[in-house]
Amino acid sequence: MNSYRPYLIRALHEWICDNGLTPHLLVDAEAPGVSVPPSAVQDGRVVLNVAPRAVMGFSIDQDFVHFSARFGGVSHDIWVPIHAVLAIYARENGQGMMIPEDPLATPEPADAADDIYDEGLQNELLSDAELATDRAEPPARVPLTVLSNDDIETEGAPDPDAPPTSPTPPRGKGFLRVVK
Repeated sequence: MNSYRPYLIRALHEWICDNGLTPHLLVDAEAPGVSVPPSAVQDGRVVLNVAPRAVMGFSIDQDFVHFSARFGGVSHDIWVPIHAVLAIYARENGQGMMIPEDPLATPEPADAADDIYDEGLQNELLSDAELATDRAEPPARVPLTVLSNDDIETEGAPDPDAPPTSPTPPRGKGFLRVVK
């Protein structure tokens, strides 16, 4: 089964951009396959501004987040494996999400590794025999919480069954109301 992590990252990136905010990725800079300028790394992590106005060629596929960005006026190609993304959030208000580990994702066999991986990472990939033994156990199940309408707190929220109210027009001047 494919990892859900790239889908979450894509969806949250789009949501943050659609709301006019600046998306940032928090990345584990010490994870294998991460290619970022060493000067940007602090405490083994790096925060990357991935707003459309700050990067070029931004893409998120099943394995990597890739784009070009400037650090200190110098353009760099940035490669971040999906497993190294720790969070995506909006700079202005912190809204976003820590990206959880994906227990249902199945690792790819060693012969499917792309050239982008270095030799050290390729040696860490599992062989076909190791994959077969790993698949013998069923994947862990992720518990879901189902909420009913009674569980949702609505105190202070407008009554959805109440008719819409019109604003009171100011006295002395004309008043226009936009009708769509």
